[in-house]
Amino acid sequence: MSAEVSGAGAAEAPRDGITWWYRSLCRAAGILGGISCAIAGLWNCVTVYPVNIAAGIWMILNAFVLFLCEAPFCCQFIEFANAVAMKADKLLPWQKAFFYCGMAIFPVILSLTLTTFMGNALAFATGVLYGLAALGKKGDAISYAKLQQQKQTDEEKLTGGLEQK
Repeated sequence: MSAEVSGAGAAEAPRDGITWWYRSLCRAAGILGGISCAIAGLWNCVTVYPVNIAAGIWMILNAFVLFLCEAPFCCQFIEFANAVAMKADKLLPWQKAFFYCGMAIFPVILSLTLTTFMGNALAFATGVLYGLAALGKKGDAISYAKLQQQKQTDEEKLTGGLEQK
């Protein structure tokens, strides 16, 4: 809220080390994952096997949660949508990764079919993207070179100390 009030918006440093384009990529993957979960979940419910129906219902619930967390504008007529989206935005990337991957794995474990696997693939990919964001940025070449140089000097000191004995 303070960023909106102060007008710092786009000039603000990215929180959690995630850039705006990566955050948008994660959101887009979440929206596409929600769409694929919803379609595959509906298709999965058109059967006589109760386990497939349960997996399909779980997938539809996954789609609802993905839409609620990643695209609250799709749920604008649900009163608590903005509150849930704000709480989901406050979660750390590794927490979102664990949550989304766990949500996507459960229907596949429940009923391992092509529909459940392909329907949950994008939802799982959203969790993977958030997991990669939790790992952080790759180091730059300068700091890597300094680290290698320090390692080499440490090895030289160690081998020099052994040769003197």
